[in-house]
Amino acid sequence: MSAYQTDTPRLRRRIRPGERAGGQELEEEIAHIQRNARCVQRAEGLMAILTTLAVAGLGYPSILLENFPYNAPPLIMHLFYALGVGSVISLLTFAGLGVVYRKKLDQRAEARRRLVAKLFEPALGQPDTTPSPSTPEGSTGT
Repeated sequence: MSAYQTDTPRLRRRIRPGERAGGQELEEEIAHIQRNARCVQRAEGLMAILTTLAVAGLGYPSILLENFPYNAPPLIMHLFYALGVGSVISLLTFAGLGVVYRKKLDQRAEARRRLVAKLFEPALGQPDTTPSPSTPEGSTGT
């Protein structure tokens, strides 16, 4: 599970409905990128299945036919070649597009984290760095 997937529900709970005006566009953009990424993942799966089918279609005659290159029907072999090459090219393209969507999603998630930090900054204030009065300076408290 990615950091984005674990942080998303927690960050959504942190932003109150009244404060979402600035973050609503960001949420919609993240949802749109997630839908596109899921679509690309499904397309990758389909291309992997078609590649496997093409390999099986080319492997069957090469193993089981006695005189393979001469007995195989050329039209069917050309179809399997085209299916294999096309599906491998598409699979690589969809994989690259998936990487692009993941980078975009990570950037938007970081923007959301900055938005939440900006919203909570006034409420939390600056951390107190003064030493506690119960322990004198220079002692370790042990």
